Amino acid sequence: MQLIDLSREIHHRTPTHPSHPPVAIGRWNWHEEKKYAGDVEFSSASLFMTLGDHAGTHVDAPRHFDDAPDAQTVDEMPLEQFYTPALCLDLSDKPLGSDITIEDLEEAEKASGVSIDAGDTVLIYMGFNDRVAISSPEYLTDFPGLTKDSAEWLGGKGIVSFGVEAISPGRPSRNNFLVHQVCRDLGFTHMECLVNLHKLVGIGKFTFIGFPLKIKGGTGSPIRAVAVIDEE
Repeated sequence: MQLIDLSREIHHRTPTHPSHPPVAIGRWNWHEEKKYAGDVEFSSASLFMTLGDHAGTHVDAPRHFDDAPDAQTVDEMPLEQFYTPALCLDLSDKPLGSDITIEDLEEAEKASGVSIDAGDTVLIYMGFNDRVAISSPEYLTDFPGLTKDSAEWLGGKGIVSFGVEAISPGRPSRNNFLVHQVCRDLGFTHMECLVNLHKLVGIGKFTFIGFPLKIKGGTGSPIRAVAVIDEE
């Protein structure tokens, strides 16, 4: 069995979508400060963190894109949604800033050698992390993205979720809003800011694990996303 880490590090000032709060991380206490209990010397270290629930590699809960009073928050989402069969589609030939169409997805599915089945998680490799540095302004704007039609095509397959390398599933503004609305209307969700998807291209089906934090009322959560590959 092989585990492939699909999550970014969360660090001070991790880039976030402009609509979400910044990430701040610093020292709360450190080993220079010694504590004593009788003849026992002890030191400890801890950090403080302030961040939104859409920081780093994360999942969107339905509450994020659905204004219905009963829309699921992240702590209400079934854990089974985060432990599923999965496959990776190779869309790395798409130009930066382009739309991913239904035809693109159909061709990538065929090339993968496996089919998208109900209950799957679909990861979409765009080669974005290889082409755009996370520190550059273009990281927030220049990614390929799904359209309303291509998101509906995925949802029509009965998938649980899909994941992308970019900070949004659709191109900025209108397309991004529409893709989120498709997730709302068809009852699936998505993950953003994934890494190492190139390691999954061409391997067929694998197991995806990406459990969220149990944030009460959360509209999303950072996840530690992992691909589990059976090497037998």
